[in-house]
Amino acid sequence: MGGLGSPGSRTELAVLLWQRAMEPQTGTWSLPGGRLRDDEDLDESARRQLAEKVDVRELLHLEQVWVFSDPHRVPPPRRIASAYLGLVPLTADPQLPPDTHWYPVSALPRMSFDHGIVARHARTRLAAKLSYTNIAFALAPPTFTMSALREIYCTALGYEVDTTNLQRVLSRRKVITPTGATAASGKAGGRPAALYRFTDSEIRVTDEFAALRPPS
Repeated sequence: MGGLGSPGSRTELAVLLWQRAMEPQTGTWSLPGGRLRDDEDLDESARRQLAEKVDVRELLHLEQVWVFSDPHRVPPPRRIASAYLGLVPLTADPQLPPDTHWYPVSALPRMSFDHGIVARHARTRLAAKLSYTNIAFALAPPTFTMSALREIYCTALGYEVDTTNLQRVLSRRKVITPTGATAASGKAGGRPAALYRFTDSEIRVTDEFAALRPPS
């Protein structure tokens, strides 16, 4: 599960983790999760676990990422994990338990079992989907400047993208729409930047063969 945060002046892609208080691997950090009930499907279970355990009730996007079934991924008895990528809106303010924190995906703490692998797998899925879908709507505020959107893409992708090229690509695919408004001028003055919004608030494929690549 991920979201964007701004520790200091830097924007980070973050993942929500809770610290284990019991053996095995006491003190390591785990992704939120739990057992599937007999009366729910996987999507319902993922939403329930997040709401009950870490007070996350707002998700702009949720999708199954992978099934992890290595027989030795956790101590016996054997457990198979269905991992999900969930994107939390910037406006969400969950009341996190004391043992739960957001951590940058670029600086994960000591993780429990295979949870580090799961987190990196979800990051890879998000980066891939930024190329061929409009999934960034779940990371951005309702309106934004292109420079702010570029920062979101760079943070989530893990490499730099060009603002002008990003605007051209997203406009051509009808992913973003001008609002007709402008942002307030900064301290340096200058021409106010145009504000945009995402055209859709549900995920859709925009170009199935597209790939946003780092500068050569």
